[in-house]
Amino acid sequence: MKKYQLYATMGAGFESVVAKELNKLGYETKTENGRVFFEGTQEDIVKTNLWLRSADRIKILLKEFKALDFDSLYNEIYAYDWAQLLPVDAKFPVQGRTVRSKLHSEPDVQSITKKAIVDKLVSQYHRRGFLPESGSQYPLDIHIYKNLARISLDTTGQSLFKRGYRVEHGGAPMKENFAAGLLELTPYNGTHPLIDPMTGSGTLAIEAALIAKNIAPGTWRKFAFDEFDWFDTKLHPELVDEAKNQVRELEAPIWASDIDQSVLEIAKLNAHNAGVLQDIRFKQVAVKDFKTDLENGIVIANPPYGKRLKDRESAEALYKQMGEVFLPMENFSQYYLTADPNFEKFFGKKATKKRKLFNGNLRVDFYQYWANRK
Repeated sequence: MKKYQLYATMGAGFESVVAKELNKLGYETKTENGRVFFEGTQEDIVKTNLWLRSADRIKILLKEFKALDFDSLYNEIYAYDWAQLLPVDAKFPVQGRTVRSKLHSEPDVQSITKKAIVDKLVSQYHRRGFLPESGSQYPLDIHIYKNLARISLDTTGQSLFKRGYRVEHGGAPMKENFAAGLLELTPYNGTHPLIDPMTGSGTLAIEAALIAKNIAPGTWRKFAFDEFDWFDTKLHPELVDEAKNQVRELEAPIWASDIDQSVLEIAKLNAHNAGVLQDIRFKQVAVKDFKTDLENGIVIANPPYGKRLKDRESAEALYKQMGEVFLPMENFSQYYLTADPNFEKFFGKKATKKRKLFNGNLRVDFYQYWANRK
């Protein structure tokens, strides 16, 4: 089978997490900022889209070259054999990004890349300067960094965080792949209890259940490659069936609680859609009233961060309550994500380790408190 040069993209700070996931799946990797490279066949394209928990997309690297001027950009793109990739009626939107390069105008880079592909296809398909673009979509991406251009084909479509289990609701919930990435930064593997005491719409608890039960996060969705006319259509359903056969029973309890009953209802619906409603114990309870008889587990939470003064005061009061309730639970490893630089002060203890991340464009810290195991 044909081998492709592939790469996964991910949010800043999650490169090592995605590389580790790929290594576990059996791939040799090479890491750059925001990308982890690996080789694979069409089967591997399906497998990685299906199984990667913390990545954004899987792309095929089509060509890499130096682009110091628009003529060389046009000529290098034109030289590629586009007819073997794109049928005559293909829709092929081109996204462009350029960083610290001579060619700094992104709209120009995009339009010249598009023009070169159109001109080549017109010549290859003997058309008279017109391509219908009425068929399946082949999303292309031109990225130039320090004058090195890479053109790639996105095999994913909508970002991998769109698992397909989450219902729409207000607020800005944590993305599914971000939640999975946080869990991958803990020792969690489903063999110890997990508690999320501020669960909101349930994303952390649901992603934990998917990890614990070995459920592939891409089980419910379609991908861009499903529309490629040269892609083996049998592979996707076969690998979904294979994934479903690898699901296991939950070993240790997952608790998810929140003070707000209405968001818990959304969390339950999301858990139902993900097939893990029976695996998570949802309960309406305020942090100050939280009690558990579980031991040797993990507490993980994304407490609210107050931007306005009034909200900040209530957030800080909540951190204080968290410290009073959770710090005595010494045999639990504890992980808290917040954008508040004063979190440790109000929680009442300095973290064992702190990791800087970006939740969207928001700079956040992941405070880690390691357990004293019994």
